Amino acid sequence: MPTLLLVDGSSYLYRAFHALPDMRNAHGEPTGAVYGVLSMLRRLRNDHKADRLACVFDAKGPSFRVDLYPEYKANRPPMDDDMRVQIEPLHACVEADGWPVLCVEGIEADDAIGTLARQAEEQGFDVIISTGDKDFAQLVSPRITLVNTMSNEVLDEAGVETKFGVKPARIVDYLALIGDTSDNVPGVPKCGPKTAVKWLTEYGTLDGVVEHAASIKGVVGENLRKHLDFLPLGRLLVTIATSSELPRDVESLKPEPVDQARLEQLFERLGFKSWLRELRGQGTVADSAKPHAAQSPVSERSAESVGPAAEPGAHRAGYVAIRDWATFDAWFAKINAAGLTAFDTETDSLDPLAAHLVGMSFCVTPGEAAYLPLGHRSPGMPDQLPLAPVLEKLKPWFESAAHAKLGQNLKYDRHVLANHGIALAGIAHDTLLESFVIESDKGHDLDQLAKRHTGMLGTLSYTDVCGKGANQISFADVELERATEYAAEDADATLRVHKTLFPRLAADAKLASVYRDIEMPALEVLWAMERNGVLIDRDRLLAQSDVLGRRMIEIEAGAHALAKQPFNLNSPKQIQEILFEREKLPVIKKTPGGQPSTDEEVLQQLALDYPLPKLLLEYRSFAKLKSTYTDKLPRMLDARTGRVHTSFSQGGAVTGRISSSEPNLQNIPVRTEEGRRIRSAFIAPPGHLIVSADYSQIELRIMAHISGDERLLEAFAQGEDVHRATAAEVFGLTPIEVSSEQRRYAKTINFGLIYGMSAHGLAKALDLDRSAAQAYIDRYFMRYPGVARYMEETRAFAREHGYVETVFGRRLWLPEIRSSGAGRRQGAERAAINAPMQGTAADVIKLAMRRVYDWLNESGKRSRLILQVHDELVLEVPEAELAEIRERVPALMAGVAKLKVPLIAEVGHGANWDAAH
Repeated sequence: MPTLLLVDGSSYLYRAFHALPDMRNAHGEPTGAVYGVLSMLRRLRNDHKADRLACVFDAKGPSFRVDLYPEYKANRPPMDDDMRVQIEPLHACVEADGWPVLCVEGIEADDAIGTLARQAEEQGFDVIISTGDKDFAQLVSPRITLVNTMSNEVLDEAGVETKFGVKPARIVDYLALIGDTSDNVPGVPKCGPKTAVKWLTEYGTLDGVVEHAASIKGVVGENLRKHLDFLPLGRLLVTIATSSELPRDVESLKPEPVDQARLEQLFERLGFKSWLRELRGQGTVADSAKPHAAQSPVSERSAESVGPAAEPGAHRAGYVAIRDWATFDAWFAKINAAGLTAFDTETDSLDPLAAHLVGMSFCVTPGEAAYLPLGHRSPGMPDQLPLAPVLEKLKPWFESAAHAKLGQNLKYDRHVLANHGIALAGIAHDTLLESFVIESDKGHDLDQLAKRHTGMLGTLSYTDVCGKGANQISFADVELERATEYAAEDADATLRVHKTLFPRLAADAKLASVYRDIEMPALEVLWAMERNGVLIDRDRLLAQSDVLGRRMIEIEAGAHALAKQPFNLNSPKQIQEILFEREKLPVIKKTPGGQPSTDEEVLQQLALDYPLPKLLLEYRSFAKLKSTYTDKLPRMLDARTGRVHTSFSQGGAVTGRISSSEPNLQNIPVRTEEGRRIRSAFIAPPGHLIVSADYSQIELRIMAHISGDERLLEAFAQGEDVHRATAAEVFGLTPIEVSSEQRRYAKTINFGLIYGMSAHGLAKALDLDRSAAQAYIDRYFMRYPGVARYMEETRAFAREHGYVETVFGRRLWLPEIRSSGAGRRQGAERAAINAPMQGTAADVIKLAMRRVYDWLNESGKRSRLILQVHDELVLEVPEAELAEIRERVPALMAGVAKLKVPLIAEVGHGANWDAAH
């Protein structure tokens, strides 16, 4: 069938403008949006051969929808001036490159596209609409498909239903119910996607929902009934018009001849030097697949400074597969001579300790990369170089500290090489950590980094080449050309990202220090701890699992007796019926769907007065321990080592805290007997002991340091019990007169205010009325004015700069600090107060971890670090080294930072982790 390709040019413009860095020509004019749109159009036209095509933009002025609803799109800020000035050259470039361009006054680009799509469908065309706008899902049909070049997503009818939960024919009804915040079209308050899908599934259409509005319960049902008068207008506003009057029809949308002279003029003006050379030497941008590498230094603010938009397929001329010794020798010479080499491994497993090489890629110059296949097995696979001789030749280079290596999450690649007997050295940079230090609040995977920082708008993802779900194949089964494109692109993208991010780090002394002195050294220690693993008493865990299972059965029987009927303790709906319909317990809060909530917070409040919620909480806590730890950990023992090997992440928390996964060993409860029993299954091997070294009240000490409050500093300097000292200040007593209850109140105040707790939160935590809680807070700030001053100054700094800093200069970004929503803004202000404490504590434990690790290695100790949990280091120590470890480790930890108050680390030891506390 003939094909019509329609591009939502306005969507492309916005996405390119916000995705690319600030790119400018020699005259300082912005060019990034033009560059990005042309790059995406280039890829699109290469990927989809079309008989008719058009790039459609919004025209100036309002559309007919504003006449229907004056508030339509009224919430949108004015277009950025740097975007506005690029519209004219963009339209000119697109037209000169042979694309018919449409801008129709009085309607939106969506309506022009919708009208053309339906006309083409009726005339027997297959239609491809390229956009990132969800509204177009309503147009999808057997002949009309959506393509998103930014995410490589393709939506046919089945894809729409999978993504949204409704068929294309119901998308308009769905949008009318949930509203469209970007267009300022209100939906039914509290009706989110899940509720909309539920209603449309149950009642068929929006009209069916309206007919049954009287029977829909809860707050959301009330909201629906209040919103009924607006729904017809809302549905009209979100409906794409498909019968608009247009100046052109489908037949007139034939690709135009390329106006080479005009393109040359435009590329000269815009400073697209590589494209200009390409145009003069090889034809049009649309026809050429040659990569155009960056020609200017990274620091230059030009369109060429970030290199090309690296679309899949656009780099094949610059990517090679190493399949013979001559090519290997040539690339080996390149990486031996290079000052920095980006490399990446491709493996047969995501488990770093089980993964083996399928291949590896290298890049020393942006735009040129090589993939070395070593273990592919797809049918018809060309010859590959043998693994063992290749590794024998590469091992000296990998183990050379003189050859600087760059990677994305090199901790994983280091494990993979270690699995093959190679000890990776010369780790110079890691783009994941560069991004984490610069922009902790954003995502740090390579695809996101490439899009944000290099103009590579369509890097291949793992699922692009291997599929997903039940149909996913191993990378070893990927055909060579596709594998080369994917793997070489990863190495290329890594180098390009580094060339953009590292100059930004180097230009800021504080951030450079965090990266160089904290994050990069921590990478090595975390790798070693993952490699070491922790010994688990499997039989003890299985016995605990049995105990928990029997206790859950007992609790279930007790709950059934209280409810006077059997019910499923894992079913929120059945619990809801029992608690609120049968037992008539008070409703504390409701779900977004308007039903009484049965979440943990609600059950905790009800448990103060009723026995059944208390049993349900106990059941849930045991079920979580059983499924997460006592059942799961024995299955996670590594058959080769007999140990559990967790994965530590440096980039998972904006505060810099290290997190743990597969399994998560940082959330085992320590205040319950059942949680301590799980910790007791973490054991030392014969002849060894577990040693735990934990910072004492580190966040309060950091609060004293940052705030400079004289009374708080004095309490720590004198070695006082700071909670008792606080109680004495707040209650007007001498420390010896403070009761244990008053000390508990003071402890809650101390830690609560660190986390930005309000009077309402404190009242809830201490079971007081709000006025009493506010009085405690007022007295606290009166006695500790430095803390009050710190909090106010920190809020003001965060509002002005958008971030706060740790003692060491780590920036903790707060995207919601200027939010118009009071709840989100206040949450960001609370985070601003706490983040410097949490972030500094994270920095301190990383410094301590490295200091202890280095001392163990330099002194030849057999003791080794096995876990890092919050403010605690856990070591496995031979009995003969215990005395020295107990003395030396806390001293090392106390000496990693010079604060206004002493850092103190407390140490304990035992046959297992619990006994070490």
